[in-house]
Amino acid sequence: MLHSFSYQSLHRWRAAITRWLELVLVALAVMVAVWVLLVVLAARLPAGLLKDLAGFLPACVILARRLRSDPRVPWRAKAAVVVAGLWVLSPVDLLPEFLPVIGPLDDVVVVALALRYAARRVPREVLLEAWPGDPRLLERLLGTPRAAAGRQPDRDVEGRRRGKR
Repeated sequence: MLHSFSYQSLHRWRAAITRWLELVLVALAVMVAVWVLLVVLAARLPAGLLKDLAGFLPACVILARRLRSDPRVPWRAKAAVVVAGLWVLSPVDLLPEFLPVIGPLDDVVVVALALRYAARRVPREVLLEAWPGDPRLLERLLGTPRAAAGRQPDRDVEGRRRGKR
């Protein structure tokens, strides 16, 4: 009697493990299929802001790798870029990734802040050399250089000084 009970419990345990593995494999297959679908859809996006945003985080990963090995980049800027990269790779998020549109927003904001911090310490030419994407997107993210900002004031700021909106 004891022997048949052990065999039955072992059989149930094995069946439960098999069901669990099947669920994990199905979930993994669905996740890979969604990734493939997203890659295909991102490749079909028309040129413009949406396509730039779809490639923003992968371009930031490449930028971080290139800046990490560049001797012209100070260690504080490297540390900021590494922290941003770890934030993106971390499974803990302020906004869950599965939320449509706003899911990756916290990652984008942290990366943007880290790049702006690094941009104040790294020559702009170095950043543009390391950036794999469209340089206009990086320029838009970084804003005007401080030296140029002193020579050519922004029209909106100038208009507000005169009382115009």
